Amino acid sequence: MTTVLAVANQKGGVAKTTTVASLGAALAALDRRVLVIDLDPQACLTFSLGHDPDRLPGSVHEVLVGDVKVEEVLLDTHDGVRLLPATIDLAGAEALLLMRPGREHALRRALAQVEGQFDVILIDCPPSLGVLTLNGLTAADAVIVPLQCETLAHRGVGQLLRTVHDVQAITNPKLELLGVLPTLYDARTTHSRDVLGDVSDRYSTPVLAPPIPRTVRFAEASASGATVLSGRKSKGAQAYRDLAANLVGYWDGNADLITFSPYES
Repeated sequence: MTTVLAVANQKGGVAKTTTVASLGAALAALDRRVLVIDLDPQACLTFSLGHDPDRLPGSVHEVLVGDVKVEEVLLDTHDGVRLLPATIDLAGAEALLLMRPGREHALRRALAQVEGQFDVILIDCPPSLGVLTLNGLTAADAVIVPLQCETLAHRGVGQLLRTVHDVQAITNPKLELLGVLPTLYDARTTHSRDVLGDVSDRYSTPVLAPPIPRTVRFAEASASGATVLSGRKSKGAQAYRDLAANLVGYWDGNADLITFSPYES
């Protein structure tokens, strides 16, 4: 069965796109058939995986409004995952979808076309809580919330969690909140641990392991049109490989989901 995982946080700069791209590549390396979906009109995932959004004839926008099928706009990437790309046209999809009944279900209906062709589908949600993010959460089986380990980064997490609960109550009862994924993590500082401890205590939300370390390798990989897993070995690449193994073990029923204690020694 296909597992659909949304990566969402209405705050920008928390490594949502990096997580989708790198986790997708790590899952593909574990022989999973992976589709990644760019739901952000800024099209950062599309660009970081080696495609120019300004030169694409079709994107997820046309899929959502029903003009084309998913298979017609899928692209290959260097890391062995398939990409459903975004273009700036996606910015107009919100207005178009708002006028349609069942607008939150547009992505779910579209993904039914490729059900069974992929083991894992990862959705890069935009940094907002609008119709596009609601589509991502409604289509997903589970959601991960990347959280930058810096002051005030957790502001808005409560609002996102309320949105998740609303989606669970109204459009997608099966949606599972897997937890918060620490990103830009610096294990040398107590500040990073304090931020995660505050989130864990305040929202009673699991913190997924391993935390993703801060490294320049992510920016270098995005500029090259591939993920950090394609380059030299790095702590960031290994962290996403470990996260992928953690999730696969959980999805396959072979292990519990491994979580991280901010104050463990």
